[in-house]
Amino acid sequence: MVDLQRNIELGKNLKSRLHENLVGSHISMTDSIVSEVMGCIGFDFIWIDSEHSENNYTSLRNHITAVNAGGTAAIVRVARNDYNHMKRILEMGPQGIVVPMVNTAEEAENAMKYCTYPPYGVRGFGPLRAVNYGLNDMDDYIANGDKAFTRFIQLETDTAVKSLPEMIKNPYIDGYIFGPCDLSGSIGELGKIYGENTQRYIREAIAILKAAGKPIGVSLGTTDPKQIAFWHDLGINIISTGTDYDYIMQNARQNLINVKTKVFK
Repeated sequence: MVDLQRNIELGKNLKSRLHENLVGSHISMTDSIVSEVMGCIGFDFIWIDSEHSENNYTSLRNHITAVNAGGTAAIVRVARNDYNHMKRILEMGPQGIVVPMVNTAEEAENAMKYCTYPPYGVRGFGPLRAVNYGLNDMDDYIANGDKAFTRFIQLETDTAVKSLPEMIKNPYIDGYIFGPCDLSGSIGELGKIYGENTQRYIREAIAILKAAGKPIGVSLGTTDPKQIAFWHDLGINIISTGTDYDYIMQNARQNLINVKTKVFK
């Protein structure tokens, strides 16, 4: 069963360190063996994706459980900024969520209200795994759960960057994460994440966030240290890098090359 106190501590630890250099990695595959392994490696957090992956609610819950079992905080990128969808994921007890494609201050506020209990929010009460299916103290969860939960929004369009001065006034948003590829697409330059125009928007947003003292993140598929260093040098301190299926593909490919060139020579 769920160790509620341990999971609360995982969440509090993540939330207290948002201004430090943090590194996470992505899970897109559905089998929780993957998350069980990755949760034991030592990442600061594991990003479980439900926006672009085949993960359903059952596989998301299995991933969260496996990641937490390894002593790592689990954050879920929800599929959309939707009250019912987000509520079902929150009841699974992740330590944080990432809301994609948030473009305006109004959309940001809606996202925060969907994952916050009244009086500010509109989240309905009905935690399941989050309270060990009723075996843990509901009052303890109400008192401490919010303090151990991190809310991120993704900045993925030029509209989001233009709306940022209003967005940062919302005190419930804990961090802002760039989606560089979609941002490049929003200005008609899809895939040109290092292009001058895309970088201009990113640097503009970073300046706004830095001035407001906000934690800043980026989601990257690459594991190339030079590319990762580029983003860190921009002033980004929370970096989610690499993906489960790519780890398999890259290492399998390298193993094949090694055998063919170093053994079967």
